[in-house]
Amino acid sequence: MTTRTVLITGGAGFIGGNFVRYALRTHPDWSVINLDKLTYAGNPASLRDVEGDPRYRFVHGDICDTALVDSLVPQADTIVNFAAETHVDRSLQDESPFVLTNVYGTSVLLGAALRHKTPLFLHISTDEVYGEMPPGASARETDPLRPRNPYAASKASADLMCMAFHTTHQLPVMAVRMTNNVGPYQYPEKAVPLFITNALEDKPLPVYGQGLQIRDWLYVEDACEALDLALRRGAPGQIYNVAGSNERPNVETARAILRILGKPESLITFVEDRKGHDQRYSLDSSRMRDLGWQPAHSFEAALEKTVRWYRENPQWWRPIKQGDFAQYYTRQYARRLPTKQRARRGIASPRRLQ
Repeated sequence: MTTRTVLITGGAGFIGGNFVRYALRTHPDWSVINLDKLTYAGNPASLRDVEGDPRYRFVHGDICDTALVDSLVPQADTIVNFAAETHVDRSLQDESPFVLTNVYGTSVLLGAALRHKTPLFLHISTDEVYGEMPPGASARETDPLRPRNPYAASKASADLMCMAFHTTHQLPVMAVRMTNNVGPYQYPEKAVPLFITNALEDKPLPVYGQGLQIRDWLYVEDACEALDLALRRGAPGQIYNVAGSNERPNVETARAILRILGKPESLITFVEDRKGHDQRYSLDSSRMRDLGWQPAHSFEAALEKTVRWYRENPQWWRPIKQGDFAQYYTRQYARRLPTKQRARRGIASPRRLQ
């Protein structure tokens, strides 16, 4: 049996961890090397169920570490790069980690892949690189990149670096740009797991502005299937959009979560909007569908599965929401609420952090 060794970077994160699990489950001929820095959003507990698999190896390290990357890349015939700083709100507070990991780290991986003649490199990107889309329009892979926040700009830069390595050096690299993923093991700073876990604790669901920003939700298992298909049928030098076709205003997503949990809509709390908040993202995924992919989960099915997982696994997310996360949450939302509302909702005053 021909075996494939896949170096997955960022495999202790949300989508990366789900892809590690998917790869080992669906490809008995694959072995996986998981390189992860274990930042605040990387959680080795997410992969305890595969730790005993002889085809799986975890390496604690940074994609910016050239020597470490150079030692690992020759061991793999495929690289799948999930490693990234991903939270827009954090990029508005400090963009430097995003530039370092998302741009420089990707260039380190590309350089190593070139030196060691890696047969295939798949880079994971986001719909945010296209920027805000007007009603009725969906971004195609050939559209210009118009990122509007530091996170999106860093991902667009990484995408361009990947395509430059293909054009200049003929490195066999592809990129996949996805809409918002939902599913198990997502760090609860992101909207859906934050809404779910807050609702389970009868805490407010902080919704930016009036919650009319539109996002397209993709179940993470459907995303993994798309990535698998790109690895098997995709063409080097190509970019593939992957969309869930489940566009909803954020406030409707919050309401749907509350309905599933049987919680009152009064938990929704509108807060001061994010700076430069894009109103709508949308992707045309015709190119990916031409390879034979389509999402299996509707919005309702994806959300119900996601809610069920968080409801059944509080031992995973409750410890995360203490300590550093609690401080971040207060920094992010305390100033967005009037003083009386902060007190009523049980959100600490920002003075406690000073």
